[in-house]
Amino acid sequence: MDHHQIVIVGGGTAGITVAARLKNADPSLDIAIIEPSEKHYYQPLWTLVGGGMFKPVESGRDEADLIPYGVKWIQDRVDSFSPGANSLFTRGGETIGYDYLIVAPGIQVNWDQVKGLKESVGKDGVCSNYSIDTVASTWKFISELKEGVALFTQPAGAVKCGGAPQKICYLAEDHFRRSGVRKNIEVIFTLAGPRLFAVDKYREVLEKVASRKGVETRFRHNLVEVRAASKEAIYRHMDTNDEIVIKYDMIHVTPPMSAPDFVSQSELAGEGGWVEVDKHSLQHTRFANVFSLGDASSLPTSKTGAAIRKQAPVVVENLLATMKQEPCQASYDGYTSCPVVTGYDSLVLAEFDYSGQPAETFPFDQSRERFSMFLLKKFGLPALYWHGMLRGRV
Repeated sequence: MDHHQIVIVGGGTAGITVAARLKNADPSLDIAIIEPSEKHYYQPLWTLVGGGMFKPVESGRDEADLIPYGVKWIQDRVDSFSPGANSLFTRGGETIGYDYLIVAPGIQVNWDQVKGLKESVGKDGVCSNYSIDTVASTWKFISELKEGVALFTQPAGAVKCGGAPQKICYLAEDHFRRSGVRKNIEVIFTLAGPRLFAVDKYREVLEKVASRKGVETRFRHNLVEVRAASKEAIYRHMDTNDEIVIKYDMIHVTPPMSAPDFVSQSELAGEGGWVEVDKHSLQHTRFANVFSLGDASSLPTSKTGAAIRKQAPVVVENLLATMKQEPCQASYDGYTSCPVVTGYDSLVLAEFDYSGQPAETFPFDQSRERFSMFLLKKFGLPALYWHGMLRGRV
């Protein structure tokens, strides 16, 4: 049986950042990352890829180049956990033991939970930003549409960055306007929830953005089926369970998401299938040598890379304290950030904590749409990600 002092499940944003921070703190640590993918993608860029500003390939790097020096990369998938025995099992048939475990495998995109979506996405006007294999189709269908209905969806439950489904809607609307076809296109944004954004300060601004742009918003609409042949989107109303049919010419689908199956079916999972951790210490509530952060954790905040940037130092400090048999003193306050793109030259930078109170970085009102914040999203944040965050520096 292979054994390591610290095993990290997941080589995405959370896994790499924590590994880098741990190695920076103590180069002698024996750390292994379990990650099957050859490529690592900066997924916040996919909104701008879908808006035609970047090519998909520009969002990726080789995973091998991001694994911190001295960390062992186990290129495999986790099949199941045995936390009572401090071990896990991989699909490749290996048993791996650990002294300490960090669970950060990200979120699972459930394409097959919308009937007809898996077969149709990427074709016949059906697109989605939520995979490197389909994100290019978003710009293709937006740029080709000259008239008709452009439909955008947001499902029930947690998704990567709760504001992201709106961003591509606003970019598409701006493109239609700039290319002179806006008057021929009806833009509809549907969502299963009751409001556009969770935090009132930003919600009020985004409601005005949607109104100004003439985007029709339909709440409590949960997409359940895509009929690509007839170009119909089938919804269930969240309150009445009535079936609603909307005809479209192009549709951007945000698929339902959940914790990965191997997490939700394990002893580590709590309510909803997420890894059950204390929301401040990020330590597991039942297994003291297990920590979790990022999208797969139970933390009641928006699932974003910016949240991980604040969670990672807390996990590292508390894990190192636990290894010394000292109490966990670092505390995460629920900070997250969602840069909501509202057009090709504007952005609302929403930042808030567990209490839903704004926790803004800059000394001005970030609920205003700003070109400067758009430039931060387009150029500043990717550089910060690749050269700072993944190196454990910020």
